[in-house]
Amino acid sequence: METLVVYPTKAQEKAVTAVLKALNVQFEKKQEVLPPHVLAGIKKGQEDIKAGDTFTYEEFKQQLSI
Repeated sequence: METLVVYPTKAQEKAVTAVLKALNVQFEKKQEVLPPHVLAGIKKGQEDIKAGDTFTYEEFKQQLSI
């Protein structure tokens, strides 16, 4: 038995599921959950943006060259 991992968009998900059911292919749907440290980093980044704590790409490149 082979395992296929697919990443359909919401629009594609219905079609993929319908095809698998029509072909009588067993499948399971798993919700991908990001680890807590990744979610915390995303939240912090969003808070930084709201607080205006940002810099341009040019400023970033200058900091790297220091």
